[in-house]
Amino acid sequence: MWLVIGLTMILLFNLFNTPQNQRASMSYSEFWSSVEAGAIQKVTIQGDRILGSGQDGHPFVTVVPDDAELIPMLRKSGVNIGVKEADKESFWMSIFISWFPMLLLIGVWIFFMRQMQMGGKGGALSFGKTRAKLQGEGEVDVTFKDVAGIDEAKEELEEIIDFLKDPQKFTKLGGRIPKGVLLAGSPGTGKTLLARAIAGEAQVPFYTISGSDFVEMFVGVGASRVRDLFNQGKKNAPCIIFIDEIDAVGRHRGAGLGGGHDEREQTLNQLLVEMDGFEANDGVIIIAATNRPDVLDPALLRPGRFDRQIIVPVPDIKGRQLILEIYGKKTKMSDKVDMGVIARGTPGFSGADLENLVNEAALMAARLGDEEISMELMEKAKDKIMMGAERRSMIISDKEKEITAYHEAGHAIVARLLPDTDPIHKVTIIPRGRALGLTMQLPVDEKYTHSKSFLLNTIAILFGGREAEKIIFNEITTGAGSDIERASELARKMVCEWGMDDGLGPLAYGKKEEQIFLGREIAQHRDFSEATAQKIDEAVKDIVIDANKRVNKLLQDNLDILKAVADELLEKETIMLEDIDRIMQNLKDGKDPGEPLAKEESATPEPEGSQEQQPVQSAPEAAEEETPLETNEPEAETETA
Repeated sequence: MWLVIGLTMILLFNLFNTPQNQRASMSYSEFWSSVEAGAIQKVTIQGDRILGSGQDGHPFVTVVPDDAELIPMLRKSGVNIGVKEADKESFWMSIFISWFPMLLLIGVWIFFMRQMQMGGKGGALSFGKTRAKLQGEGEVDVTFKDVAGIDEAKEELEEIIDFLKDPQKFTKLGGRIPKGVLLAGSPGTGKTLLARAIAGEAQVPFYTISGSDFVEMFVGVGASRVRDLFNQGKKNAPCIIFIDEIDAVGRHRGAGLGGGHDEREQTLNQLLVEMDGFEANDGVIIIAATNRPDVLDPALLRPGRFDRQIIVPVPDIKGRQLILEIYGKKTKMSDKVDMGVIARGTPGFSGADLENLVNEAALMAARLGDEEISMELMEKAKDKIMMGAERRSMIISDKEKEITAYHEAGHAIVARLLPDTDPIHKVTIIPRGRALGLTMQLPVDEKYTHSKSFLLNTIAILFGGREAEKIIFNEITTGAGSDIERASELARKMVCEWGMDDGLGPLAYGKKEEQIFLGREIAQHRDFSEATAQKIDEAVKDIVIDANKRVNKLLQDNLDILKAVADELLEKETIMLEDIDRIMQNLKDGKDPGEPLAKEESATPEPEGSQEQQPVQSAPEAAEEETPLETNEPEAETETA
């Protein structure tokens, strides 16, 4: 680039420095003859040059020696004589022009050498410099007030902030601050948000870097960057260094498979030494985040390096409500939106999922031209995220639509009639995502363990759609493919992982697949015999077949409810739990299924609180009091036993 600029300057200089009127060069003898012949009209003497023009007007130039007869001859011939001071810059300009290319090359060479020595961007020696960014005070506007749903993790990190502000409070009893804190959790749970909150709260230098920024294509670069990072940390101690996605550089050693030297392992070794090696690193606290703590090297996780491992969990219902309220304050949210209802309807959502939910609702409101985000839009955004976008333009034949309606009605009726199941929330035959229809259940409370009866009923619900198709159309379709796969997987886990089969006993059969590129065993071990494998297959098959039989009998006994719910689905395309309860109550009372219930006759009286909570609170009682489960109870008890 500099070379091109220099050559352009030379070209422009030569262009503008060249006289517009070119003068013909004339020898001194010719000049003398022209003067004697009277052909010269005017001359200008400038140093050792004579500039002039002839009688014909053509300009010329000539160089003359020190001749005493020149002036008398010009005067005798009547030539108009002018004198001009010699150009003093001509010599230096000629020197500059002749040496400019060489000076330009020297300048470019000096520029690149200084870049390499100072470690500037693009310099060859800059590869060994760390790419960590120093977050200045006030640059990050996130604090612990913006973090919700992970209170235990916040308390652990607030303690570190307190130590940095008042170390005497902790060291007077002989304690020391943890050297490293590892934040582990599922994607989207708020690990990086916690780090940003620390940067906003801490009154010390805060360096941020990604694990992938250490390793380059050049050998030794990763280790050099680790050294440079900790050198900067020591100069600015006390300070905090945050390494995001540390599994990119901290994976289990010995996973190279080939015996060659691994650049990533060299970087990890340097990181281990810097965190807790021969030299002390007092005042430098490492905070790292990963969603794969299982792949990290054991030497990295030991006390002295990462003293604390903080699990950042998926928020519970209370945490989800707080997170929704935080993100709701950043938007124009309607006062009528009940975040508690939305939180109950989003089990398993992480903080990032909840932020996306609020954002989707805001985009929907903007698309519709609304002034604020309503409860209806929040529900639509939740359905879009959980079940996929509606595909109303998808053309489905009336026959397929009827099959889908009975399929989803089968799921819904089985889920409604069986005890110890999550209540029905919504049933739809509008295609969403890759599904032609969906039956959505929402739990009443957060569940961390599941009973055997709950799992058996879940398998039964999965077969509700297939059995409904079989009963009504005397035919089965491919629509139950996903249901069969999920039911088979759940039944196999009950037998092999959770010891829920009486014949095989409380034993775990089969090891989980090992990751050979993490230094694990390459061979796959099967710790049971062929005879045991046959018993496992039989036990899984028995669970699935029994579920099929239970569902078939349950739907046969409640065929009128199945047909009424399917008809309602074909008419409305989407129904809620209260619609199913209305149909069941009307059929029990001998009324038209579509007739609305009077308040005093309602099978599910509306409790105090929001309408969204009503179906869930009343669902278990209604299932026991209103539905004909007498024929099903002995079988359910046998399965539970």
